[in-house]
Amino acid sequence: MKKNMKLSTTTEPFFQLFGYEEGIRTLAEIGYDALDMNLITCIYNDEFSDSNLEATCAMLLKTAKECGIYFNQAHAPFPSYRFMADKEKMDEYNEKVYPKLINSIKAAGILGAEQIIVHPIDVPDKSIQKEFNLEFYNKLVPYCREYNIKVALENMWGHSQVDTNKIVPNVCSLGRDLGDYYDALDPKYFTVCLDVGHCGLVGESADNAIRALGSRLHALHVHDNDHVRDLHTIPYMGRMDWDAITKALADVDYDGDFTYEVCGAYTNPYKNDKILMRKAFELMEVTGRNLISKIYEAKAQ
Repeated sequence: MKKNMKLSTTTEPFFQLFGYEEGIRTLAEIGYDALDMNLITCIYNDEFSDSNLEATCAMLLKTAKECGIYFNQAHAPFPSYRFMADKEKMDEYNEKVYPKLINSIKAAGILGAEQIIVHPIDVPDKSIQKEFNLEFYNKLVPYCREYNIKVALENMWGHSQVDTNKIVPNVCSLGRDLGDYYDALDPKYFTVCLDVGHCGLVGESADNAIRALGSRLHALHVHDNDHVRDLHTIPYMGRMDWDAITKALADVDYDGDFTYEVCGAYTNPYKNDKILMRKAFELMEVTGRNLISKIYEAKAQ
């Protein structure tokens, strides 16, 4: 386990309000060690076009270095690939997202991120789901090699076909399934990010998923929810057992960072108010430091 686990946060809600440079400086002032560069939507913006991507990344890197903060990971656009009943629309989407996915890997590599999260694909024909995903991921290997970065698989969920408001397991939803997919890929280019909030949504406790993954786990998306909705709220504002989660991370000798993916229900009320958004991220920072200390306390027992 790292002697000094870093506290990181997703950037999207903060950067959308503060902009890139002010956002980086403010998050560094609050006390975060690192940033998970969220490229889900901004990768489609002009600043990340083919002609502007390198200059934008250079600006982000320069600002981060000046503030003593860095980019530990990133998040690619998703869905990474979409199956749709309308084949024309499906092809249009997939032809649009794939080059942006590659650009996100390039951007993350330039920023010095250790891994970029690329969501697995929910395939309608479950008999070929794993084969389809492994083939998709393996096509990314040349880009991982070129930009010196790993792709991180993440546990996902879907909606019930009977009740579309109900969340159900689909692809890599359980810790053991996520581990099986990772085991079938080259560890030189792939790693595992466990989204702890997604675990409870599919009926598995996050601590159980952590133990199922063991030493394969190298990254986190940390947030809380009510086990019904994917709220992405701050720890202790939902139903997750943080004592059990921190104990499990200690037990498996987790060697990654503590990275928030808090947004949605927690940050939406403050999307137009810089003062309140900053206060929300200040509370997150204090909470994150407390949870990191719990991991080390559990390890010492």
